[in-house]
Amino acid sequence: MRKITLSNGKTVEVECLSCALTSGLIEPDGGVVLETEYFHAHQDVAYPIKGLIILASKRHIKCFDELTEEEKIDYIQVLSKIRKAQRNVLGIEYVYYFYNEDTTHHFHTWMVPRYDWMYEFGRSVESVRPVLLYARNKMNSNVNIQEVTAAIDLLTRELNS
Repeated sequence: MRKITLSNGKTVEVECLSCALTSGLIEPDGGVVLETEYFHAHQDVAYPIKGLIILASKRHIKCFDELTEEEKIDYIQVLSKIRKAQRNVLGIEYVYYFYNEDTTHHFHTWMVPRYDWMYEFGRSVESVRPVLLYARNKMNSNVNIQEVTAAIDLLTRELNS
């Protein structure tokens, strides 16, 4: 079991955070943004950044090449749908996508939006970790959490209409 501190300050103890989220054992703040037969999308539970979406497989796998053909098609369709909604309802111009196979969770992709305030940390992939840590440590104000929650609501409505 691992102890994980969420962006809302709660600590959870789970074997696999992705399994806990996709199975409904843990409810992400704002709820599920989009769910298909194979994937579960939600606001990242560790970093309070508007529109930072995690797209996780429901099946406990670690690598992209473990996806079935049906899962691969669904993955691309869902990823594209979420990206379009990020642009249309949140005005997000750029997104960094991250997927790694040495994670302690299972297969998931981070869709990290780029906002103007982030550029003080740089423009490359190396800037993302400092941005995430800044958000976790400095952006837990009620005002920002309300903005994140409003963004989740907007994305959820757009993606499920």
